[in-house]
Amino acid sequence: MALEIERKYLLEADPLLLLQDGTLRLNKKQLIEQTYLALDGDQELRVRKLKNVQTGVLEYTHTFKKGWGLAREEVEYSISEGLYEQMIEAHQAVPLIKTRITAEWEGRIVEIDDYTQLNLLVLEIEFSSLEEAEHFCPPSWFGQDISQSKEYSNKKVWRDLQSHGS
Repeated sequence: MALEIERKYLLEADPLLLLQDGTLRLNKKQLIEQTYLALDGDQELRVRKLKNVQTGVLEYTHTFKKGWGLAREEVEYSISEGLYEQMIEAHQAVPLIKTRITAEWEGRIVEIDDYTQLNLLVLEIEFSSLEEAEHFCPPSWFGQDISQSKEYSNKKVWRDLQSHGS
């Protein structure tokens, strides 16, 4: 099982301005619909519909994650549109919707998620080791480090949506 090592930040800067001033270089922009099929402690099973905003190409994924904090186990694979639709139909949940900007910053890849249903911008940056993640010194524009804050986790935000609707 692959290990995902990342830190997350509560981004206050406007991502469009960061792209315009050259701080970030755009790689891809996606519209993501994310639905959790099962949540149990530190384990989650989810599906996603990802639309490339520039090309219109659609992708569907199924992901299992286990763990909490900076490093988590992750298995993700592509699924068909039909299988995705069957799971969504059976589950009848409100999807978490976000626009993701994948960009390059100083030779590194960052992902910025702009959540449609709430006023929330989160920047994620992945690392090749836990040591690298722990010693990373972010620039001030990254904002508050929320890597260990459960209140900003996608599954918590998704759970809240289920009780409040879209």
